[in-house]
Amino acid sequence: MKVIPIFAEAGISGFESPAAEYKELGLSLDQLLIKHPNATFIGQANGDSMQGVGIFNGDLLIVDRSLTAKNGDIIVANYNGCFVCKLIDKTQARLLSASSEHPPVQIKPEDEFQLEGIVTRSIRLHQKSPEITLCTH
Repeated sequence: MKVIPIFAEAGISGFESPAAEYKELGLSLDQLLIKHPNATFIGQANGDSMQGVGIFNGDLLIVDRSLTAKNGDIIVANYNGCFVCKLIDKTQARLLSASSEHPPVQIKPEDEFQLEGIVTRSIRLHQKSPEITLCTH
């Protein structure tokens, strides 16, 4: 893959394309985005509860199972049979949304709770991906 080492502004300018001269960096998206390939999976966000941290409905989530959760990390967990993406409050045993519309959820001893991994990256899809649709239906 060829990487164009620029920061693209969201406006339009009359300058020559920065891609006119590029260099090959020899970096794949896998190398850039996934640090522990054998312990990583990709999920898809559903809903609006994490918009405050930049995760929107339909975004891809790169989840690393090899990391240890720290207070405030964005996690994916199995909570009472449902997969959820939330902020973890380890000190008070709560799952927090990044939206004031969704109250914190207290994790009680009788709840089924399994941490699945830490969200290390999210990727916004600006066009529908038939490959993702095939995997999720």
